[in-house]
Amino acid sequence: MPFIGTGHIWLLGILLVIVLIIWGPGKLPDIGSGMGRAIREFRKASSDTREQFNAVTRVETPPSVDTAPDPATQAVPVASSRGAGV
Repeated sequence: MPFIGTGHIWLLGILLVIVLIIWGPGKLPDIGSGMGRAIREFRKASSDTREQFNAVTRVETPPSVDTAPDPATQAVPVASSRGAGV
């Protein structure tokens, strides 16, 4: 592993030189802005798709209507020992 410290910077440098030779320095800003625009559109489409997916898969639970009486307010019958056959 001879490139541990330097990474692949030299490959990026060679790539930049090749791009400069092919398109020239005048076209480089146009290419960069086009790439930036493409990346922006991709991110926007990706987030729109993610939002649509989340909206479709979201489980909406309607507010529950509690028809059962509240046990805290119910009268609790008290067992009486009087009158049970005595």
